[in-house]
Amino acid sequence: MGESWFHREFLTPRRLCFNVLFYGAHFAFFAYGWWSQATNTRLAGLNSLKFSVWTSRGAGLVLAFDGGLILVPMLRNIIRVVRPKLAWLFPADENIWFHRQVAYSMAFWAMVHTTAHYVNFINVERTQIRKQTALQIHYTQPGGITGHFMLLIMVLMYSTAHYKIRKQAFEVFWYTHHLAFFFMLGLYTHATGCFVRDSVDPDFQATFPFYNTEHCLGYLSWRFTIWPGIIYFGERVWREIRARRATRLSKVLVHPSGAMELRIVKPSFKYTAGQWLFIQIPELSRWQWHPFTITSAPEDPYVSIHIRQVGDFTHALGDRLGVGPSVVAAMTSAAMKGSEKDSKDGISRGDFVELDPTISSITLPQVRIDGPYGAPAEDVFKNEVAVLIGAGIGVTPFASILKHIWYRQKKGKLGSLRRVEFFWVCRDAPSFGWFQSLLQEVEAAQADPNFLRINIYLTQKIGEDMLWNIAVNDAGAEYDPLTLLRSRTMFGRPDWKSIYAQMRQAIEAGQYLPGATSQLKTKVGTYFCGPGVLAKAIKEATVASSNANVDFLFAKEHF
Repeated sequence: MGESWFHREFLTPRRLCFNVLFYGAHFAFFAYGWWSQATNTRLAGLNSLKFSVWTSRGAGLVLAFDGGLILVPMLRNIIRVVRPKLAWLFPADENIWFHRQVAYSMAFWAMVHTTAHYVNFINVERTQIRKQTALQIHYTQPGGITGHFMLLIMVLMYSTAHYKIRKQAFEVFWYTHHLAFFFMLGLYTHATGCFVRDSVDPDFQATFPFYNTEHCLGYLSWRFTIWPGIIYFGERVWREIRARRATRLSKVLVHPSGAMELRIVKPSFKYTAGQWLFIQIPELSRWQWHPFTITSAPEDPYVSIHIRQVGDFTHALGDRLGVGPSVVAAMTSAAMKGSEKDSKDGISRGDFVELDPTISSITLPQVRIDGPYGAPAEDVFKNEVAVLIGAGIGVTPFASILKHIWYRQKKGKLGSLRRVEFFWVCRDAPSFGWFQSLLQEVEAAQADPNFLRINIYLTQKIGEDMLWNIAVNDAGAEYDPLTLLRSRTMFGRPDWKSIYAQMRQAIEAGQYLPGATSQLKTKVGTYFCGPGVLAKAIKEATVASSNANVDFLFAKEHF
């Protein structure tokens, strides 16, 4: 049996260290907020409300801390710069995961803070320590108005941030998440109502923060939490300026199963293999930016991305280019029969539709790109062995890396890298056409057949027609009939524990890496892009196979 969810999330060494620091800091802030309110003699009137006001004040301080912290992992450009130097200190590639942890914390403490304040306001009306009703505090004072406003925004943002909504209607997630701007305004002005004071009436003033700190005794936390907001706003302005630099969509290739390859020319865009970017098509939407992995190599004269038609935005793009569902269905049907293999000038490749405005009457839309941004796969050349695993369209970052490896092989600059294992798990046969030509070229260029091993798995149930097609074409053939590679396609799901166990045994026996000795520890980096269920199985296999001689590392790409 695999480890339990609780053990995986809370008790593994790195997670345990994180949880102690993260939740320890939160409870420390809560305790300080409670203590500072309860022991402040100037707030004796409010302290007559006892536990409810102490709880609300403690939770409020935690929320102020989280309000600043939640923006830090979204400082993508800063993280991209510091990542290569400080990745050993903190998990820079887990910034989205960390963002979610802070969001979960905010949801919990917001419930605590809100509940305690509801009790506070009812008790204020009941005891009449201030001549106000609960409804007046709720809906006529800045604290109540901004509090309810932020709660509404949180409901909208949290409900549309679910994975299924992001996948099927990314624009809904995108638009509602930008309500964070108004949430932050509410957070910075939440204390302007001067609820926490040592006087009967609020002591307002005409200048920011609009209350006199001599009698209004809040934490003044906005002085600290506003800085991540200012930095984030500055970064967004910079991203907008950078995205407006000259950019041109030069060509579009449409592969079987609906994968569209966009080739973009932007001279100012510099990137590393394995990174990703945001793309905007102003003709489809002036505000939406969608993340995609870069599939070209830095040595290529263009920047390419592969887009699968699965959501509203991607379908709209396919329709705009004239390669919507009907064209894709025809290509897929042909590919399923094996006719997607074409040969021109002796070079075999997967069939595709090429949209080039220089040789056809079609007009390509204007595009804007923002990035690049870092990803774990950047570190491939720091390992002796790199295991690259892609599932379906999740193969895209490894297209860039395999191309880059190919270029660096020619120059003899592979760094520490001595061997590459590439796994591609596909659900349907037409998907192989996405990168068939690239894989053929990389495979053919290998002087050492042991340097790069290509392992392709087909998980779909094979029909009778395809089975006969494979049987007829595979008999005595030098190349696989599905992929036209020397490496044979395997059917079914990979047994990851067996694969990693065999790799470890071969390394320890000195058979895997030429000249390797058991006295030296071998570093094997696994880089994965695909669904979380598969990531869990692969990570468990790497953990189970690691020992004193072989260190298996695992990293998953996140957007």
